[in-house]
Amino acid sequence: MDYQQTLDYLFGQLPMYQRIGAAAYKADLNTTIELCKHLGNPEQTFPSIHVAGTNGKGSVSHTIASILQEQGLKTGLATSPHLKDFRERVKINGSMIPRDVVSGFVAEHRSYFDTIKPSFFEMTMGLSFDWFARQKVDVAVIETGMGGRLDSSNVVRPVLTIITNIGLDHMQFLGSTPREIAVEKSGIIKQGIPLVIGRRQTEIHDIFESAAVKCQSPLFVASDHFKVTGDHFKVTGSAVQVENGLELRAMEVEHQGVKHQYLTDLMGDYQAENILTVLQAMKTLRLPDGKKVSENAVREGLRKVIANTGLAGRWQQLMTNPRVICDSGHNTDGIRRILAQLQSLPHDQLRIVFGMVEDKERKEILKMLPRNAVYYFCRPSVMRGLEANKLAMDASLFGLNGNTYDSVQDALTSAREDASPNDLIYVGGSTFVVSEVV
Repeated sequence: MDYQQTLDYLFGQLPMYQRIGAAAYKADLNTTIELCKHLGNPEQTFPSIHVAGTNGKGSVSHTIASILQEQGLKTGLATSPHLKDFRERVKINGSMIPRDVVSGFVAEHRSYFDTIKPSFFEMTMGLSFDWFARQKVDVAVIETGMGGRLDSSNVVRPVLTIITNIGLDHMQFLGSTPREIAVEKSGIIKQGIPLVIGRRQTEIHDIFESAAVKCQSPLFVASDHFKVTGDHFKVTGSAVQVENGLELRAMEVEHQGVKHQYLTDLMGDYQAENILTVLQAMKTLRLPDGKKVSENAVREGLRKVIANTGLAGRWQQLMTNPRVICDSGHNTDGIRRILAQLQSLPHDQLRIVFGMVEDKERKEILKMLPRNAVYYFCRPSVMRGLEANKLAMDASLFGLNGNTYDSVQDALTSAREDASPNDLIYVGGSTFVVSEVV
């Protein structure tokens, strides 16, 4: 099979959560375990860092990978979902897995896949593990797809486990309360392996504490040890510095009474929490040779996350006059943070290009959105995409009004045509909406 035929096979024949939702979900790791055994258990051949959480796990994974690259390590990075190209899910030192490797992997193992019928994510995890093993990576950063305990990535035995935070998302699979979801996420904690929690959440912390004690895992909470001093994550203002034509935000953090300033090419206020998680993780991590990550690698890795890893879709500015911002946040916690930062930016009229997928708790999100914005409702072009008319009807119950469009691009074009230079356009609601504009 050539690469396009391989993609057709991946997206057309294997169940895949981002296309069909619940039907792709599996309630055990048996198939993943069998697949890894068939591949020779490649996941056991390299040290890994396992990252879970409701929000921020993608940014944290990419930032850690950037830092480890700056440390001089050959670093694998397995993340999901992708925005434009399937190969974004599997990278080594920022380079996507080659097309012929993807095609060759599927061709070599297709008869086995047809026998055990792995899910899309199970097969992608197998591909990641196999490629990292063949390329002899020094370390790999593995992001969970959804949840933790039953996630296909949970066959690794990492050297460090990270859980960024807990919010309400994928509730049809993980539970309807933060405590139920925390139990699922805590399922990635491994015996004796250090655990870093990004944000202390008092209502659920006992779950992580109990799991860590049971597993004899040293527990570190980033928000207990680091704090941001000052308001440094605005897109505009005195904290913005320009270096090599890139906007860099300065973040000053305090640790044990000593203030340190870091620069990062990541945008978005919410990245402050993610970076504190990363700083705690890098302080906790011991490399395969027993050494600690150098302070220089931390600073350079933070400064070049996007350059080193290609991270996109997180508070990404697409254009100016009018300013157009897109962000892949798609649950209540993520949307709340996005809206707060949007309101902090100077603008005349806020225009929102918005689309969602069928299985999200959309009414909880819609009731958070501002009534004084102008809306452009659209349907992302995936099977789970929610019809724009249905979204607009639900939105009207919360006083949100606007027109509907057949595509994300049509909606954005209309918003730009309607906007004055001082207006602000936000594109979001779903990763799949953002993928069509970046």
